[in-house]
Amino acid sequence: MTAPPVVPAPARALRRKAGTPRPEVGKGDLGIALLFIAPAALGLVTFYLWPTVRGLYLSFTEFSLFGSPELIGFDNYVAIAQDALFWNSMKVTLWYVVLNIGFQTVIALGLAVLMHRLTKSGIIRGSILLPYLIAPVIAALLWFWMLDYQIGIVNSFLEWSGIGRIAFFGNESWAIPTIAFVNVWKHMGYTALLIFAGLQTIPTSVYEAAAVDGSTEWKTFWRITLPLLRPVLVLVLIITVTGSFQVFDTVAVTTGGGPGNASRVIQVYIVERAFERSDFGYAAALSAVLFVILAVVAWAQNKFLGGNESDLA
Repeated sequence: MTAPPVVPAPARALRRKAGTPRPEVGKGDLGIALLFIAPAALGLVTFYLWPTVRGLYLSFTEFSLFGSPELIGFDNYVAIAQDALFWNSMKVTLWYVVLNIGFQTVIALGLAVLMHRLTKSGIIRGSILLPYLIAPVIAALLWFWMLDYQIGIVNSFLEWSGIGRIAFFGNESWAIPTIAFVNVWKHMGYTALLIFAGLQTIPTSVYEAAAVDGSTEWKTFWRITLPLLRPVLVLVLIITVTGSFQVFDTVAVTTGGGPGNASRVIQVYIVERAFERSDFGYAAALSAVLFVILAVVAWAQNKFLGGNESDLA
């Protein structure tokens, strides 16, 4: 007698379930999903969408704390186009962005590659992130005291070495580079961590093939690492450039926009018009202009740097 063929357990289970109606997936889950989404949606509407709509409305008004908004059309935007302080603040902000992003990206990329290629120590990787964990105001005050012209340890060392003291925050030429340096020190660890996460997605087989072909570390970096890291670098640039245009706390704590208008970045100017001059309509128009600039810059970065393209695909 011939024994019946043995059917594997998964196949038997599939045979038993054959012909039975499949349960509907997702039926009745919409209410539960909306319940979980509701807190985040409420926060988005309350703290982002409504203030944005309100701000756009106020940008077409003349409004102070002592009266009601009065519609004036595009007068605020016409005044912005003729405002010398606005154009100066944009020039100062752009100079800060160039310095901050240039140094921060290069240093963070170098740190990320070193972490990826040379060390697996969690302590070393964590220590790079420590400056980012310090509150922005605390970090600004720390460097403000260290770079103080009279009692700062940095100026004491410069005088001892024969270079001479430098008014880092009190000199028009040094103010923005110094503020950029402080924020590079604070944020480069976080930027390096983002780039390091991107490096983790590159297969090791690519580097092994390059080593077999006799590629040096320098050629591997330029011809393999950078091209494969492009989508992550574009994302990092969008995040850091957007954040750099909105710098405020470091300037407010150290120079307050001075000396003169040397460090009066656009965010400081917006706050001054709103809370010192009580011109909330004009400040809202400045904020709207900044929003449009950042949207265009982010779109251009993603479009022309190929943020949606990847050589790993």
